[in-house]
Amino acid sequence: MILRLPSIKKLKAFSLEPGTIVSEKYEIINLLGRGWEGEVYLIRELSTGIERTAKFFFPERNVRDKNLRSYARKLHNLRNCPIVIHYHTRDVVNIQGHKISFLVSEYVEGELLSTFLQRQPGGRLSPFAATHLLYALATGIRCVHGLGEYHGDLHTDNIIVQRFGLEFELKLLDMFYRGSTRKEYMHDDLIDLIHVYREALGGAKYYSRQSEAVKYICCGLRRGLILKKFRSVRHLCHHLETMHM
Repeated sequence: MILRLPSIKKLKAFSLEPGTIVSEKYEIINLLGRGWEGEVYLIRELSTGIERTAKFFFPERNVRDKNLRSYARKLHNLRNCPIVIHYHTRDVVNIQGHKISFLVSEYVEGELLSTFLQRQPGGRLSPFAATHLLYALATGIRCVHGLGEYHGDLHTDNIIVQRFGLEFELKLLDMFYRGSTRKEYMHDDLIDLIHVYREALGGAKYYSRQSEAVKYICCGLRRGLILKKFRSVRHLCHHLETMHM
């Protein structure tokens, strides 16, 4: 006998309006973003007035809560990494006749790196500032990798700039789950770091103008050459700590 699982309705959006109360605990303030797995909202905890972030998972992307549980465990395992947001709890709400799981985490004030870069003169950072950005990201990812985890989806829309001066203070969003941790995924993080670096410098349009020190790091975005020079994010950090611009 073949056991057929009930079909899961595909929802394209939750469209929760500001002021909506969910689970009798939280008030929706506004939508922060929408992605492959679901939607992220700024919420207010009714009992304390504290603002938090809630990620509501589309049911077809979170069968039996697998993705939510994996994401929650990942954030918990990385709770001592300053670049990672803090997990609080998991809850459920009924939306459009379906029980929708959501994950509550700390609300991080700041600006997406993509927006931050757009505001800079010419839409790019100087090599000095971009290299400091790369170092802040690399040291954060070094902590993540040191605990046997990976991010899995690094790009400028998954990075929040909290403060910017001589140094960058950053937080990572939407850590991806791909099953068991493998060296390949850590290598992907390393390659993504270099992509973010080149984008911060202005992308392909300005690459030919960059110094040899910058080009040495970017390697023309050739994966094999990058991994040959930097076997891990730790090696990249060491290079950045000792390089001359």
